[in-house]
Amino acid sequence: YDIRECLEKGINYAAPLKIRVKLNLWEKGESGQKNLKESREQEVYLGELPLMTGTGTFVINGVERVVVSQLHRSPGILFSHDKGKSQAGGKVIFSARIIPARGSWFDFEFDTKDTLFVRIDRRKKLHATIILKALGLTEEQILRTYYPIEEIKIKAGSANRQVSDVLAGLRAFKNIQAPGSKEVLVKEGGRITKAALKKFEAAGIQKIPISREELLDRVTLTDIIDPETGEVILESNEKLTEELVEKIFALKIESLQLLFIDGIRYLPSLRDTLLLDKVNNTDEALIEIYKKLRPGEPPSIADARSLFEGLFFDPRRYDLSIVGRLKLNKRLGLEVPLETRVLTDRDIIEILRYLFDLRAGKGEVDDIDHLGNRRVRAVGELLENQFRIGLVRMERAIKEKMTLTELEIAMPHDIINAKPVIAVIKEFFGSSQLSQFMDQTNPMSEITHKRRLSALGPGGLTRERAGFEVRDVHPTHYGRICPVETPEGPNIGLITSLASYARVNDFGFIESPYRKVKDGQVTDKIEYLSAIDGESHVIAQATSPMDEKGILTSETVSARVGGDFRLVTPEEVQYMDVSPKQIVSVSAALIPFLENDDANRALMGSNMQRQAVPLLVTDAPRVGTGMEPVAARDSGVVIAAQRAGVVESVDASRIVVRAHDGVDVYNLVKFYRSNQATCVNQKPIVKAGDKVKKDQVIADGPATDMGELALGQNVLVAFMPWGGYNFEDAIIVSERLVKDDVYTSIHIEEFTMEARETKLGPEEITRDIPNIGEEVLSDLDESGIIRTGAQIKPGDILVGKVTPKSETQLTPEEKLLRAIFGEKAEEVRENCLYVPPGIEGTVLDVKVFTRKGAAKDKRTKDIQDDKASQLRQDLEEEIEILKENSYTKLSEIVLNQKVDEDVKVSGVKDVLCAKGQKLTQKILESLPGKSLRKIKLADSKKMEELKSVDDETSRQIKELETQFDKKMDQFKKGDELPPGVLKVVKVYIAMKRKIQVGDKMAGRHGNKGVISIVVPKEDMPYLPDGTPVDVILNPLGVPSRMNVGQILETHLGWAAKALDLYVSTPVFEGAREDEIKSLLEEANLPSSGQITLFDGKTGLPFQKPITVGYMYIMKLHHLVDDKIHARSIGPYSLVTQQPLGGKAQFGGQRLGEMEVWALEAYGAAHTLQEFLTVKSDDVTGRARVYEAIVKGDANLEPGVPESFHVLIKELQSLGLDVDMIEEKVSESKKNDASKRKSGASSKAKV
Repeated sequence: YDIRECLEKGINYAAPLKIRVKLNLWEKGESGQKNLKESREQEVYLGELPLMTGTGTFVINGVERVVVSQLHRSPGILFSHDKGKSQAGGKVIFSARIIPARGSWFDFEFDTKDTLFVRIDRRKKLHATIILKALGLTEEQILRTYYPIEEIKIKAGSANRQVSDVLAGLRAFKNIQAPGSKEVLVKEGGRITKAALKKFEAAGIQKIPISREELLDRVTLTDIIDPETGEVILESNEKLTEELVEKIFALKIESLQLLFIDGIRYLPSLRDTLLLDKVNNTDEALIEIYKKLRPGEPPSIADARSLFEGLFFDPRRYDLSIVGRLKLNKRLGLEVPLETRVLTDRDIIEILRYLFDLRAGKGEVDDIDHLGNRRVRAVGELLENQFRIGLVRMERAIKEKMTLTELEIAMPHDIINAKPVIAVIKEFFGSSQLSQFMDQTNPMSEITHKRRLSALGPGGLTRERAGFEVRDVHPTHYGRICPVETPEGPNIGLITSLASYARVNDFGFIESPYRKVKDGQVTDKIEYLSAIDGESHVIAQATSPMDEKGILTSETVSARVGGDFRLVTPEEVQYMDVSPKQIVSVSAALIPFLENDDANRALMGSNMQRQAVPLLVTDAPRVGTGMEPVAARDSGVVIAAQRAGVVESVDASRIVVRAHDGVDVYNLVKFYRSNQATCVNQKPIVKAGDKVKKDQVIADGPATDMGELALGQNVLVAFMPWGGYNFEDAIIVSERLVKDDVYTSIHIEEFTMEARETKLGPEEITRDIPNIGEEVLSDLDESGIIRTGAQIKPGDILVGKVTPKSETQLTPEEKLLRAIFGEKAEEVRENCLYVPPGIEGTVLDVKVFTRKGAAKDKRTKDIQDDKASQLRQDLEEEIEILKENSYTKLSEIVLNQKVDEDVKVSGVKDVLCAKGQKLTQKILESLPGKSLRKIKLADSKKMEELKSVDDETSRQIKELETQFDKKMDQFKKGDELPPGVLKVVKVYIAMKRKIQVGDKMAGRHGNKGVISIVVPKEDMPYLPDGTPVDVILNPLGVPSRMNVGQILETHLGWAAKALDLYVSTPVFEGAREDEIKSLLEEANLPSSGQITLFDGKTGLPFQKPITVGYMYIMKLHHLVDDKIHARSIGPYSLVTQQPLGGKAQFGGQRLGEMEVWALEAYGAAHTLQEFLTVKSDDVTGRARVYEAIVKGDANLEPGVPESFHVLIKELQSLGLDVDMIEEKVSESKKNDASKRKSGASSKAKV
């Protein structure tokens, strides 16, 4: 099925997925080796894979959906710190986290005492050195890896240390002199600087003396052994004490290997961690890890090893992804190949090294919100992840099946069950948080929805947990993510939009384009940079002044360097922005004078453009930004010519373009319902005979005007108060807008009726409905379906249906007889489809779907005949044009060529052209098209050309006929309907909505309001030339909102209208104030943009000049007709018996606790009692009130509300014994009550 058919029939637009599977059977040989016994291959069906349509959507169950791209943390490594929040002293605690694409998280963190710990999957902490030991490193290797080793040589009671870079900053124990010279390089007690170390090297000094005091508290690398007895005096990683130093000197040990720990560059944290970890070898380390991850299970070395290796080193269970490996290599300066997608020992060692450096003040932590650390997961990747889940489940099922199946006779399809894969894909497209019902109100909302980025969804953030930082605008968003367009409310900043020129690269990072600048000259070479690359470059603004050759002319240029703005010289500039609007999204780029609006209002403006309803008569904005044609074309609602050619024929529903080789037929979409019930309709904007270029717009779609996006109308506005009707942002409109259908829109509602198979027999769609008069059925045809074009109102029948009803339960015998003789159930009840309240309009179209093999009613046949004749007409026209094209080409080939045999016309004796003569234009004109093919030419090359053209035409015609036959076959077959459904009828109703009081309107600058009154044209204020204004806005809506863009637009719009211009004022490089003034003057309008208006009612001028001009105003989707709603009785909730809520459920209005307080404050006890009982959930009271009203009795006796019973039942379910105590009223009290009653009644009589 094609896309349109899938939308109509309510099915998926998808392709079947099949895989070839091989089942190998092995047998064991005598010596134990495996031999292949046999191999069976088969194709297995793996379900359907939804296909993306040409406009980037998916059709699932007959509705268009969009899979939004997810912005999530990039896999790789993140170094961070707690900013000193967790400790009272404000000590900063550093940590590192390795985030894989799939697998366990790996965290390293210091504690307050600078011991380094590791967590696997956020479990309990382990000492980090245990991991190093589990990798096979010994204690000595670990110390050697992270600390410089100093060798101390002891000779004749004095000690010397090796000269190396680590000595920088230490003090000299004695004067240090160059050998054979008396020059003192460093005095006793002086600091050894880097310069001094260079002098040592030049002078050839390799050792310098060290005092015994300096050896105190130094840490040993290896065990210190008594050379005589072999006894260990001091173990490795222990501190030297005064006694031990003396002992070492006494024992004449020649050299010591000590760790260099100065507490500044090299901290003791690793050494301290080693002392605490209590693990001696690799096996113990593995056991320790096993105990933490699998507490309570008896550990064995083999299990422990396989668990540890499976965590981070097994590609099946752990995957960094190429992106993760790339980030890891970049951050740690490694050169591991990108194919290595698991961790390596080197990675872990280098991560710890970087952490120690951070603690010592070297290096810097990462910013999580930097776009280099966030990447985009588009549909492909999201679907791939789901697919993997399905395949893993399938693998498990296959393994189970293999143990149960007779493998001798089994084929692959017996073992493979594709259900888990199908289920996972279905769930992803049907109910994933990122697969959304497409917003199709207008072309703008469509295009924005597809360019949206969401931080929510599986594997992302949740609204509640997301803090301020994640939502905030980051410097790296520049040119990548729009800073303006994001929803208001709980999702602010979590859902964003891609900037106008941004793209996503192969790794999923967002890139922005820049022009290369060389030696102060801007070239036309475009390079895309991601946030990581862009950091280090100097990037100039797009508006930087330059001459024709592209040389930057000013002395200093404003540029961005690593997220900051700086003034630099032209020579320093490396790149330049491609356009000032690259910072904003498409929606914000459609707002003129965006730079003059406050950000909050710009946000509302860009969001409200997505809610504009496509109008009946479209009108492109007088003041645009130049993005309108681009947005319209890219949204896919207009039709652009695929090839250049000449328009052959045009009518309302299709355009035929003759191209150089072949013909293009463009079928237009006519009055089709969008997802939001707005009207999608295309109309041609070319005439027959017009020449069209490739990609030229040939048909307008909804909300477009001559190929430009047109969401609203240009109307004459005045900023002035008018009788208080524009208080609080209300809008006053002229009756002209209603009469001339300026803001009229068409909305299409779809109503569906299914006839099902019931236990008592089938439901039937029919005109023969019991107890319904003929006048009600006057618009139904003989099949019981309403005719196209009928005017309908609430309560009318759209489709007549009867359902069998059972009076008595049938006995099995009766059921059997009924089944055999197919006797219809005698009793039927009407179950028609009625028009709901609030819907009034015209029946636009009816679609009938009948189950395969079922008999078709007359209406179905009529619809199919119409469609078939339409297809046949298309086919004939296309073939005709192909033949004409072929004739033209053949004529060109044979003209002025010699013929090889006489040319005749069949049925005519005369020879038109004798053998050996040339074919002239005159002869060709008298030849019919068919005869051209039969001509034999003397030139063999030309004959080949003739044949190829003829063959190509025949092939194209055959292809068209095959497609036609395929479509006709589909019609005959019938439709695939859900189980139990016999027939589905869909009725489409078109409603014309004129603008009225209560509708919401808005400009493009966040200036929104609701219509408060529609004023007759003659009462509206008018200009000196007598033109009445269309809309009056409140001037107080401008200063506090700070969206001055609307005033500039009004001025410029006035000048543009007077000069009959369409102005483009792009974002950040738009019209300046002086340019607007000069345009106003050119149009002979006041340069202030203000003029004296006259009151329409009195004819007197208003006191002060008033700002007047043309503003582009849209009608939004919040229409009063969709919101207004009333209920007297209706459905009730099952448990609480309270009325349901909301218009869709035909519900009531909620009386919340605040409303109760208000009634209590007024002391309106009876009103309150009535609200809380009989009008809500007092079931018996409701019935009594009804009876009382019918009888004309004014007494009200409330009972006990149902919710009270529910409360008691809840308490009882908690095990509390709750009982109602009925107290008998004493006689005296009864008398009092009866007196009061009689008194009340007598008062009532009075």
